[in-house]
Amino acid sequence: MTAKSRKPAKPPKSPSERSATTERPAATKNTRRTKAPEPAPASGATSKQQRCLDLLARRDGATLSELMSATEWQPHSVRGFLSGTVKKKLGLMLTSSRDADGTRRYALERPARGQ
Repeated sequence: MTAKSRKPAKPPKSPSERSATTERPAATKNTRRTKAPEPAPASGATSKQQRCLDLLARRDGATLSELMSATEWQPHSVRGFLSGTVKKKLGLMLTSSRDADGTRRYALERPARGQ
């Protein structure tokens, strides 16, 4: 297509020259529906974070493998949760110890009785 075969561009009409029929009809209200709020989780469903905290609150605490199987997280994710969420964000005292067989156990520190 060459420049000579193109139609010349029409200059835009001024607002006074526009006809009322070429204008768009008034916009209607947005018909998109908003999402309904999600219902609260059932009492039987617990979050992965709560499952970890429940395991850590046990008397003997939990091993890394127990926490991994409860949450389906990788080992580095469990350790990050322990240091970032449990210790820093929640401010809980976390203790780490080794069993007789060398397995590391993590537990929430219990407050001393009578205090």
